[in-house]
Amino acid sequence: MRTSKKESLDRQRQNRDFERLYRTIPQNYQSGSDVSAANEPDDIFVERPSEGKLRRKKLIKRVVIIFIILLALTGLWLGAKFAANIIKVFGWGGITDIFRTEKLRGEDEGRVTFLLAGNSADDPGHGGAELTDSIMLVSMNTKEKTGYILSIPRDLYVDIPGHGYAKINEAYQDGKRAKFSEPDYAQGGMGLLEKTVSQYFGVKINYYALVNYTALEQAVNAVGGVRVDIQSTDPRGIYDPSLDLQTRKPLVKLPNGPNDIDGRTALNLARARGNGRGSYGYAQSDFTRTENQRKILIGLKDKATSASTLSNPVKLSQLFDSFGNNLETDLKTSEVRRAYDLSKEIPSSTLKSVSLNKANGEDLLMSYSTRTGQSALVPKAGIDNYSVIQTFISGL
Repeated sequence: MRTSKKESLDRQRQNRDFERLYRTIPQNYQSGSDVSAANEPDDIFVERPSEGKLRRKKLIKRVVIIFIILLALTGLWLGAKFAANIIKVFGWGGITDIFRTEKLRGEDEGRVTFLLAGNSADDPGHGGAELTDSIMLVSMNTKEKTGYILSIPRDLYVDIPGHGYAKINEAYQDGKRAKFSEPDYAQGGMGLLEKTVSQYFGVKINYYALVNYTALEQAVNAVGGVRVDIQSTDPRGIYDPSLDLQTRKPLVKLPNGPNDIDGRTALNLARARGNGRGSYGYAQSDFTRTENQRKILIGLKDKATSASTLSNPVKLSQLFDSFGNNLETDLKTSEVRRAYDLSKEIPSSTLKSVSLNKANGEDLLMSYSTRTGQSALVPKAGIDNYSVIQTFISGL
């Protein structure tokens, strides 16, 4: 019996459908093996992953492996840089101390005080590069979780032990040249500066740190800049047209209010005294400068202890570099971690920014002309009379 054309087409279509169905059936069904070992019936018609999906899975796997390798390499790189900078600042012994935390001197008594000094020794062409034009006391009350930053005017006229009367910013230079060495004090220049400050201000200093201006610029850049709040009596803000020899621009020009600044701007702000012709906003000259320095230091503390810095290996590496090349201190690495932890416990809102010309609204200093005709500063109570200043500091 002849097959019609329509029947022939239907049969061809059925054959094609059967072939497609056959390709989707697992091999154990095709070979006639025990169906009880096969997947559930509903799984018979599940299609295998396409080649495109398989390629994507392989690619994702490779990316994950590469990412893990990069993380490992980053960790090794960061660790190596960290170790190198530890050795620069603390010596080889600092590597072993890094794995432990040690209480700070003065912590059990409830107060730890640091003497911070800054010079421009990183600028060989700068006259008086070893004069410490920035001097601060940073003190932490470890029981009440408060603290203060006190600026010491560089022009304060004092009797430097063993060297006679001079501005206090010369003490480091004198001590370094004379190779100062006395019990209970650091060796060299910072030791003599420490003794001078302790003697006149009645403060027990537990540690010191000496940094150059490169450290400030690099540290601020490492954390992505800092925020400073300019509050000038001039509605225009602050301006010092003295030339920055690197950028060929004015040192400082900032409006009143919060300003996010980079490392170079922070460095210039820490240097500027508003003594360039046409300056404004520097009504108190060097006192305005030291006030700005304290603002930068607090801003740097906030950024350095923030999660955005601590979770960023690049920022951490740059921060290590900034201090590794430009810091001198008598802190041990085991004490650095403790100092860092304590600083995090003290919010900036309880960290007082203090100047001797605004001590509870009173100026404790007065102008003085030295025997050589230099302009200087001495206590208002009289030269060498630091009783009122010591009482003020003890109440902070």
